[in-house]
Amino acid sequence: MSQLLINRSPDLKRLRDEGYTVSIQNGLLLIEDVPYVNSQKEVSTGVLISKLALSGETAAYDQNHVAHFIGDFPCDKNGGLLKQIMHTQGEEHLGGSIISKMSFSSKPSSGYSDYYHKMTTYINILTSHAVLLDPKITPKKYRVVKDEIDGTIFNYFDTNSSRASITDISSKLKSYRIGIIGLGGTGAYILDFITKTPVQEIHLFDGDLFLSHNAFRAPGAASVDDLNAIPLKVEYLDQIYSRMHKGIYTHPSYLDDSNLNLVNNLDYVFVAIDSGSAKAKIFNHLESLCIPYIDVGMGINITNNMLLGTLRTTAIDSLSKPNAKEHIDLGDDNDGIYQSNIQISELNALNAALAVIGWKKHAGFYHTTLPVFETCFTLDTFNMIRKSDAA
Repeated sequence: MSQLLINRSPDLKRLRDEGYTVSIQNGLLLIEDVPYVNSQKEVSTGVLISKLALSGETAAYDQNHVAHFIGDFPCDKNGGLLKQIMHTQGEEHLGGSIISKMSFSSKPSSGYSDYYHKMTTYINILTSHAVLLDPKITPKKYRVVKDEIDGTIFNYFDTNSSRASITDISSKLKSYRIGIIGLGGTGAYILDFITKTPVQEIHLFDGDLFLSHNAFRAPGAASVDDLNAIPLKVEYLDQIYSRMHKGIYTHPSYLDDSNLNLVNNLDYVFVAIDSGSAKAKIFNHLESLCIPYIDVGMGINITNNMLLGTLRTTAIDSLSKPNAKEHIDLGDDNDGIYQSNIQISELNALNAALAVIGWKKHAGFYHTTLPVFETCFTLDTFNMIRKSDAA
């Protein structure tokens, strides 16, 4: 993927064609073999790094003029620190094994035009002092760089994580095999959020068709042609999200006693269905296998020509209280709170967001000071109630 990106980006290709040692790792642009002078007045080489903005498979410079550097503090020929370009000092984990030692901040009055302009400007600043000590020194080594192994689960680089310097934190999610049971409004938004994470697998379970009413409470915008095709929910959503994320597996059926084994190898499951009796069977099976899960619920009613109600997420894992499930309605009474089936897209999205945040806390992505097994958001009071024990 790295060489393909370089070939499709004129500024990156120019860097490589002119002999610079260019590579792309963890969504970062790296140039190795950059000569500079260290504090001992010796010529050394370092690595210049830029966070990379992309438009699909093409570099798209975003006016971020800061560059990072791996090496000693760069100096002039007399060993004096190049203070004019220094921005920050100290280690910064940029992703994977890439740890910068400092960052630079310098730009022309009109800014940089692209990554070629940015990187060669910094290289020229550093190298100009090195050539005073060794006129033969050059950053253009024409060295062949082995392309990084394309182990990403995405179809293009996750530059969002690299730009935010959270690649290592995001990597905590890589090993997960996620199941989403129910792809209605909330389940579809859970899928939307999960596909932005580097999880290994995403399994979709739903036997329903994707119809017009689903389009009004699911992420994105279905076309008339999409709806006229009367697709299964799992097939419609897979077609959209497999554009971004690999490893999506569809199961166009409802879970029951005959096929519960389909979840046996999952690491975490989101349950977003209405049927209480179906939930009870799924919960018992997951718990028998010690698979943690989150159940979502939404109870919305009409009162005085307005909507009110509650959104709920309940997590069942090793930290949950023994009676946590008592907060989940497992009945199939037609008068139950889920049977009215009033769903609004922003409420589905909020319910899904709370569930995904709960999973990310479980995975260590978000910091947690107090384990919370349930959250309830009440519309009329706008209160968020968290429950850390079931008492």
